[in-house]
Amino acid sequence: MLSAHSLRLGYRGRWVLQIENLELPAGSRIALVGPNGSGKSTLLRILAFIEQPTHGELRFDGQPVRTRRDRLAARRRVTLVEQQPLLFDTTVKANLMYALRLRHVRHADAADLMRSAVERVGIEHLVTRSARELSGGEIQRVAIARALVLRPEVLLLDEPQSSADQEMVSRLPALMEELRAAGTTVCFSSHRLEEAYRLADRIIALVDGKLSPAAPENLFRTTVPPGTGPRVVQAGPLALLVVTDKVGPATVAIPADDIVVSTEPLHSSARNQFHGKIVRLADDGRGGVALTVDVGTELLVRITRAALADLNLSVGSSVVLSIKTMAVRVF
Repeated sequence: MLSAHSLRLGYRGRWVLQIENLELPAGSRIALVGPNGSGKSTLLRILAFIEQPTHGELRFDGQPVRTRRDRLAARRRVTLVEQQPLLFDTTVKANLMYALRLRHVRHADAADLMRSAVERVGIEHLVTRSARELSGGEIQRVAIARALVLRPEVLLLDEPQSSADQEMVSRLPALMEELRAAGTTVCFSSHRLEEAYRLADRIIALVDGKLSPAAPENLFRTTVPPGTGPRVVQAGPLALLVVTDKVGPATVAIPADDIVVSTEPLHSSARNQFHGKIVRLADDGRGGVALTVDVGTELLVRITRAALADLNLSVGSSVVLSIKTMAVRVF
């Protein structure tokens, strides 16, 4: 459906995005994750044909998108909902109808499309309200509805859960499934890995503008000090003991499956132990449980349902996370 090849975006003398190959197949649900500043929003803007790369090529249905005419045609088939969407200073209904007028949709059809989109995101009570009266969560719901009325073949969402209210959060799984059934390709960025696993078929991680070779979870930028053998690096606020031959700027990845959860400190060979509190708990999409634990920064941990029951864990439980030095990846 939509693909990127040898993409490069330069800014102030450095590459901020370097993507060799990225495929968004028709009907797929793809989550784009990574640290803040890793290039997720920039990549979505390029995939939406809003921003042009310095080098590289985008293809739609296998055909290269090169000229201004190509880009305009592709933009009619791709819609991006940005993290902080802008609405016109008019009513919600007028915002939705304006989008349809730009696509020259007949008025009778436009009314049906608007009604369907409004119902899918649950904003029936907002249609006569002024956009300036809406909360952040309501603005995001209206922006998603505005995207849906256009019936895009590819829908791109930048952090749809970041300012979403609880109503929209609860509707997202069903909406994603509905879009897949309709053959719509959905790619969304997220900083919540458990939500990404729950909503997507495929997870892609970005680090420093590049696709990450490591599992897309618990990623941190760091600097490895000179020396040999085990060394301490900063993973956010965590002092983490690692083994690597790398020196200088690096990325640390802590696999969620390799973190041991206990309610008391363990007497084990794990040299990294951190006290924290469970702040979220969700199905991990693979039959287990995804815990989000605040240890000064949030770490995603995957455990079995049996372990959850044995440890009697719930949101708010105090836990200790143990991580073996060799389990930490540095690249």
